[in-house]
Amino acid sequence: MLIFRRLGPEDSTSMHELEKRCFTQPWTEKQCRAAFEQKAFVALGLLQEQKLVAYVSFYHSVDDLEILNLAVCPEKRRSGIGRRMLNQVLQVAAKMDIQRVLLEVRRGNHPAIMLYESCGFRPAGVRLCYYSDTKEDALIYFLDLHN
Repeated sequence: MLIFRRLGPEDSTSMHELEKRCFTQPWTEKQCRAAFEQKAFVALGLLQEQKLVAYVSFYHSVDDLEILNLAVCPEKRRSGIGRRMLNQVLQVAAKMDIQRVLLEVRRGNHPAIMLYESCGFRPAGVRLCYYSDTKEDALIYFLDLHN
């Protein structure tokens, strides 16, 4: 069984380190700290042996929740942690009576797309030139929690 805990500003260094390992353009530690200070920002993390091995971050409004990042350290990929973290977020959203969950994903990120689609997410559009590092488009996916 995986135990997730809500991350706080004291975890920003660990979150930044995991970001550096998982993304081509990670958030800086300063950006992590700034995000934690926003009321609508939430990050759930998984610690193993005192080390952050996965996290998911999201913003929420009254009706919508937008997943920002889902990161699993390279050694733990293919272990099902990503799916369990996504399910944890969906449980949180349901308890908050959120209507819809949104996320963006790179066109070429086939493992992420397969994960989201297997959890019921459906395509909702494209954000042109969304990723600043490559000017790639982002595919937008959504999940209606009340259907």
